[in-house]
Amino acid sequence: MSTSPGQGRIESDQDRSNPPGPTPSARRIAALDALRGFALCGIIFINIPQTLDMLPDLAAAPDGLRIFVLGRFYPIFYLLFGVGFGLFLRSAARRTDRPRILLLRRLVALGAVGALHHQLQPGEVLLPFAITGLLVLLPLSFASTRVTLVLGLVLTVAGLAAGVGGLALLPGLFAMGFAMAASGTAERLPSRAGVLASAVVVSALVACLSYWLVTSVVPAVVAQRLGLVFSLAMSLGYAALFLLLLHTPLGSLLSGVLAPLGRLALTNYLTATVLFVVLGELLGLRGSADWGTAALLGAGILAVQAVWSPLWLRAFRYGPLEWVWRCSTYWRWLPIRDAAGGGHR
Repeated sequence: MSTSPGQGRIESDQDRSNPPGPTPSARRIAALDALRGFALCGIIFINIPQTLDMLPDLAAAPDGLRIFVLGRFYPIFYLLFGVGFGLFLRSAARRTDRPRILLLRRLVALGAVGALHHQLQPGEVLLPFAITGLLVLLPLSFASTRVTLVLGLVLTVAGLAAGVGGLALLPGLFAMGFAMAASGTAERLPSRAGVLASAVVVSALVACLSYWLVTSVVPAVVAQRLGLVFSLAMSLGYAALFLLLLHTPLGSLLSGVLAPLGRLALTNYLTATVLFVVLGELLGLRGSADWGTAALLGAGILAVQAVWSPLWLRAFRYGPLEWVWRCSTYWRWLPIRDAAGGGHR
């Protein structure tokens, strides 16, 4: 029998004897941290040209950026944030009788950060994340997992049919991620190599078919919608392929580099904006078509973050902005230093 995301897997009444707090690092899903870091690596190469007005016309973008990067990483971010909110609510339900109050605070705090971030990067996603969480996820926290999953599928199809841009996929992917967390799929999926391999194949077939239709067959009004299908198929294929690679000898390297990036996703996402806005202006990127310099700037920022993230986590439980977010969520001062070397979600 399905349970609601806020009720699933309540382990024992002992957890409720302690004040609500973040989840210990031992319960983190390392593969999802690494996947989140992977998504950040793709997002920065779109955020730079969009924020610095280098993309007035998508047709002017380099083919590699337009086909393989543009719109391919944000859907992964959408799904992972939905999973994250679902895991958070499930964890909070073990510690308090009012887990939705904590989720509400978490969303409001994210919205405040997003509103500030919008001043630097118009069109950023944190504020839409918060609004979608309030309008979609909070009501769905009272629904069964099955209802949440079905509604997520319906909203995703509706977003594809609308054809108005990538943000149309946000409500559906949020809900699907929320359901994945409630059902335990988020924990199980990274270990299912066969399922991931099948997802890669199906995603590749859908992407190839939709790309062929968009570029050679269908009229423009249909092509716009099929373009979103292509983008979503590419995104899901990227995610499944990345999780599959974690099962190979490359897995340790990928996880070692990208999981710390993902654990500090909020801090890295926001500090990247500050860095590329300031440095981009100094390099004269605003309004230019200097794609090479923009790519080097993005790679340089990621390299710095890949070095500092694990160093930070050696001494601290979570990133500086993650800490602020958690303190706002739990409405109390949480320790940030970690003498034992562990962390929290």
